[in-house]
Amino acid sequence: MTSISSPSPVRLVNPAGLYDASANGYSHLGLVSAGVRLIFIAGQGGEDERGNLDPDFRLQVRQALANLGTALAAAGAGPADIVKLTVLIVDHSEERLHVFGAEMQAAFGQGVKPTCTLIPVPRLALDGMLFEIEALAAVA
Repeated sequence: MTSISSPSPVRLVNPAGLYDASANGYSHLGLVSAGVRLIFIAGQGGEDERGNLDPDFRLQVRQALANLGTALAAAGAGPADIVKLTVLIVDHSEERLHVFGAEMQAAFGQGVKPTCTLIPVPRLALDGMLFEIEALAAVA
């Protein structure tokens, strides 16, 4: 079993008996200590601060992860405090999964990643929007 060790009240685990999810950039379990403050972050797309949306999938993922980081920081949290991610990808493919994985690695580093559910969708809220990510985080 691998887990993250940090001062965060979040513990991420890949238990024996389940395949190693770390290769796909997520963990199977997210455990949260009692007495924490939960932070719910709405879906973040690839729009920049002015609402501009690049048509490139990779750049949308990169911007959405940066937006997620901004939202976390505003709540006094960071990537290690994320328990769960939900990812929505338009026209999902193995290629897009690998792009997402590479961008997650760049944004979150080498450590254990949060639990994650990826949902392929035919469309998102805005024309041209290809990626959205929401998060649940916990801080002491």
